[in-house]
Formats: sequence, C-alpha cells, structure tokens
Amino acid sequence: MMHRYILRAGSLANMKLREFTLPAPAPGEVRVAVRAVGLNFADIYAIWGLYGATPKGEFTPGLEYAGIVEAVGPGVNHLSPGDRVMGVTRFGGYTSHLNIDARYVIPLPVDWDFKTGAAYLVQTLTAYYGLKTLGALERGQNVLLHSVAGGVGLQALKIAKAHDCFVVGTVGSMAKVDFAQKEGCDMVIVRAADFEKQLKDALGSRPLNLVIDTVGGRYFSIPFKLLAPMGRLIVVGSSRYTSVGNRPNLFRLLYYFLTRPKIDPQQLPETNKGVLGFNLIWLYERAELMHQLLGEINELRLAPPHVGHVLPFEQMHEAIKLFQSGKTRGKVVLEL
Repeated sequence: MMHRYILRAGSLANMKLREFTLPAPAPGEVRVAVRAVGLNFADIYAIWGLYGATPKGEFTPGLEYAGIVEAVGPGVNHLSPGDRVMGVTRFGGYTSHLNIDARYVIPLPVDWDFKTGAAYLVQTLTAYYGLKTLGALERGQNVLLHSVAGGVGLQALKIAKAHDCFVVGTVGSMAKVDFAQKEGCDMVIVRAADFEKQLKDALGSRPLNLVIDTVGGRYFSIPFKLLAPMGRLIVVGSSRYTSVGNRPNLFRLLYYFLTRPKIDPQQLPETNKGVLGFNLIWLYERAELMHQLLGEINELRLAPPHVGHVLPFEQMHEAIKLFQSGKTRGKVVLEL
C-alpha cells in the first residue's frame, strides 16, 4: 500500500497522510519504494508557503530520499528492479513510493544504509556548490561556516578540511560545541551578542576568505564586514526566520524582513568583496551539472554524512518540529 503526505501550503497542521496509487513508470522514469526520507529547511518554508518554488494547490513536500527500485520505464538501462538507490526530487519526497526521472536517481554505495543515503545528496551538493563553484574555494583558505553542526555545515566542514582550510564554525548553543570540535572544526563559536569579537578572536591575524551563511541578519552583516579583499559570502539559507510550530511567527518574520541586511552594489568595487546565493531547486533543473558535481565530490573521498536523528515515517509532524527547534545535530531522517 502506498502512502504520502499531502497539504496545501500555509500550516504544518494541514499535512495529512493519504493513500494513493501510481501508474507504471513513464519512458525515462523509475519507480522507487522509499525506505528513508531526509528533512531540509526548504521543506519547512514550502509547508509554510514561504518558498518561491512551492507548488500551487495541494502538494507533497520533500526533496530527497533513499530506497529500492521497483520498476523501470522504457529507455532506462542503467538501473534495474532491486537496485538500492538515493535520489533528489523537486518536491514529492514525503512518500512511500514515487515515479521519478531516472537521471536524478543515484546508486547507493554498497556500505551505506538507506538513512545515510537520504542524508547525502541535498546537503553535500549544497555545500560543494556553495564552496567550490560559487565560493571558488582554494586550498589553505580561512572559512566561516554557520550552523556547522547541521547537515549542510558538517558536509561543508569535510569539504573545507579536504582542502586544508582553517575553519571557524558557529553553532546555536554550547551543547553543540564539543560535537563540532570532534568533527574537525578548528574554532567553534556560539552565536551570541559578542559574535563580532568572538569571530575576530577566532581568526586572529588570519584573513577571512569565504563564508557560507545559513542564518542571516547580523550573522551575515558582521562576516561580510570582516571579509578580506576578494572574499566571498555565499548565502544558502536564512534559518533565523524559522520558529517551532504549525505556522510561521508572522510578527517575527516581518521584523526580520524589515531589519534584513542591505548591500549597496556600488560599494562592492571599493571593498572588493562578493555576495552570491542559490538554492538547490535551480540545480535540479540541470541534471548534467549535478552529475558533474557528484563526480568531483567523489574524488574527495568524504566520510559518510552524519545522521543524528531517526524517526518513523508516521511521526513526520514530530520530526519537523524537532528540526525546527534548532536542537538537532546532523541530518534528521524518517524511516519507512
């Protein structure tokens, strides 16, 4: 029996688990029986209706999964029923089964379980594209990674350390400091009122070359001010807008929107700094680039992603609220 979560954007309370059926895979598609689903911040914003790419009307959230190929459509020759796979999808991942374009289905490494597969693609592609393609990461640079104990942060940390970089990471609480240090972060900062002083102390005499921003607000503005000439700040998210609950805190959203950082483009040539941003939905439209990036990532021989929290698929609402809390480490995954 097939089940998926469906809602109309606006509130997590609208999301219900429903039965459904699928037709046979179309040409170029495969059917996957999903065994694990990964959570992402984009899921929350889509559920709330705050994500520009959110589908109109009822939809199923979710961007990544891992499972077993059940059937293949005409023209699919690189996958067979029974293959263990992981994949990305432009929504539709909160499901027990899906038909998906076979270009976005990747064989699961033989020594990985489904939970690990569901934790890999979105975070790793986000981190790598941000650091290397947009950030032009060079060996031995000094890098600031916000939310370094989260899914994207941990993968970005591995990529930066694979390039012999000095990494300063930020976390939301003292409870995550030891974890981030054990994962290899050189200096760990708890985001607080004295953040600018902490960052200067952590860097010492080192120039700040590259920032991956997942938070926003003053945690964008201060590192941007401290960037060295030719430095780049890459925006991949704004977690400060997130709160725990079925609906967003509209007053908080409005305040943060009105007080958001503002950059004068005419000053950029004088400061010789750059700001870039992206989301993975754009990358999803370019399958050939996704495979190119995955090939480059494979050459780095990164350790598998850290799965910090695993809940049953039927506890999706509880898992999302846990994810909203900011108390998680690594990836939050649902098992079927």
